[in-house]
Amino acid sequence: MAEMMTAIAIEGGKGPAQALHATEALRPAPGPGEILIKVAAAGVNRPDLLQRMGFYPPPPGAPATLGLEVAGEVVVGAGRWKAGDKVCALLGGGGYAEYAVVDARHALPIPGDLDLIHAAALPETVFTVFANVFEHGALKAGETLLVHGGTSGIGTTAIAMAKAAGAKVIATGRGADKKAKALELGADIAVDTKAEDFAEIVKAAGGADVVLDMVGASYFDKNLDALNTGGRIVYIASLGGSTLEVPVMKIMQKRAVISGSTLRPRSADEKARLAAEVEGVAWPWVAAGQLKPIVDATFPLAEAAQAHAHLEAGEHVGKVVLVV
Repeated sequence: MAEMMTAIAIEGGKGPAQALHATEALRPAPGPGEILIKVAAAGVNRPDLLQRMGFYPPPPGAPATLGLEVAGEVVVGAGRWKAGDKVCALLGGGGYAEYAVVDARHALPIPGDLDLIHAAALPETVFTVFANVFEHGALKAGETLLVHGGTSGIGTTAIAMAKAAGAKVIATGRGADKKAKALELGADIAVDTKAEDFAEIVKAAGGADVVLDMVGASYFDKNLDALNTGGRIVYIASLGGSTLEVPVMKIMQKRAVISGSTLRPRSADEKARLAAEVEGVAWPWVAAGQLKPIVDATFPLAEAAQAHAHLEAGEHVGKVVLVV
């Protein structure tokens, strides 16, 4: 096995999509309890864009190379994994490369008969949706989930997971085409936020018990208006403003819970706990065909710049994946 590998670097340390370029890098060596994966495919996620622009530095000890999820073949085993096993894994970084190391507990078997490209589209979104919708949001069968950005990687995953769990799903998107796509992906109701008032539509449909929001301040008043008594609003991003003005009395009257979380900075033990939960709950949904990762586009590793530009354009439905 060669000591060097191809990886993607950011010219100048941060910059636009065009700053991404392929370079030679030292192949990482696994430490105790870590596996070395020969990467076949790597998912591209919004946090990667933020890191590239200098807004989301990797946590201490994580590789500076972008990439939070991969699928591939184990080269050096540890824990339950041996060389030759096919896995997908949640990383702290380092996915945009020919090889990646990861805590053995953060790798999961390829579910069902998925290929490695689709498997690479699973970890970041499934872990995020599970932690936020099912743990923080405590979504239960029979309840209603309102998910914004329904055609994004997170949105498509949230629709499928909520439906598999027996919940009703209302999805929003910007434009009639995204509304139609959300319905096609399984949402019970979809809203074109360019032309329709999502709060009024949600209220007419019986209200939302859980809201998964990546927009932030600009949607808060409508989220709260559409929320049922005892409802939960969970934030995973703030693309439309990061500071909320909260009407405390209305929160009290609705017994509303506002929470949010990030995934990447969590401890290795916490990610291991989450991985075990995901494997027990969500992996059977994938194997049964209830949760199908939606891949919008693939790009060769060396074309990471084009992959980022595609994601930034905002016209994708589902995930963007780099093929190594």
